[in-house]
Amino acid sequence: MLIPVRCFTCGAPISRHWDEYKRRVEGGEKPDEVLNSLGIKRYCCRRMFISAFEYADEYLQFVKAEEKIQVSEFPKEEAEQQQVTKGRRGRKRKFL
Repeated sequence: MLIPVRCFTCGAPISRHWDEYKRRVEGGEKPDEVLNSLGIKRYCCRRMFISAFEYADEYLQFVKAEEKIQVSEFPKEEAEQQQVTKGRRGRKRKFL
């Protein structure tokens, strides 16, 4: 997850502290001590740091797996047999 630039509740800029917070917490310091030393006093801002979860790395694993798979829902013969009709609003619809 990308840390938001500002706190959702109070609007204080918080993203500038994210790298330092992450580095120090991964180094073994307690999150509350790190937030105190960074000067983040409001509990609304503190929750932004404590509840943040880095899911980008996990998401990229699935993207790489999809690249390996050739996505083909229908064989060519079935795809050619699909009917294309227009709906009420003039949009094309595909039916099997």
